[in-house]
Amino acid sequence: MVNHFVPTTRNSLSTISGAMEIQIRMAGVEDLKHILHHRRAMFEEMGFRDTAVLDRVDDLSREYFSEALRLGRYRGWLAEESNGQIVGGGGIVIADWPGYPGENHAERAWILNMFTEAGARRRGVAKRLLEVMIEWCRKRGFSALSLHASAAGRPLYETVGFQQTNEMMLKL
Repeated sequence: MVNHFVPTTRNSLSTISGAMEIQIRMAGVEDLKHILHHRRAMFEEMGFRDTAVLDRVDDLSREYFSEALRLGRYRGWLAEESNGQIVGGGGIVIADWPGYPGENHAERAWILNMFTEAGARRRGVAKRLLEVMIEWCRKRGFSALSLHASAAGRPLYETVGFQQTNEMMLKL
């Protein structure tokens, strides 16, 4: 869906100038449709095509985000044009985590769900979302912020200072 639009409620807006007049605002539970759309579209663009698998992701994500948004364990931001159209979004999962060297919290912050609609790409939307999320984490005293980058997103993340780490995964 390129022209994704769901009416939204505005709150805590931050305007940016540049190629696109957008506002970055915090997402709430009432924005669940946007968050779910971005998550599915992100996976589709990464090559996932099995509708049954994507539907299951939608179901699990709806369950997770409904609760995590309510509890503040997921903080989302949306990029909104002046006409109310949502053109991008992203968020941070705040996960309980034991202390580790250099961190000030018994938590860890991960960015996920970064997505910009095709018609709004290369116009600063994703970079502005990242800047807002990074600043949010800095203000709360986090010393690190992690994410899993797609090939398409990696160059943007590197421009703001993200570096590869030693994380590994075992598929079960």
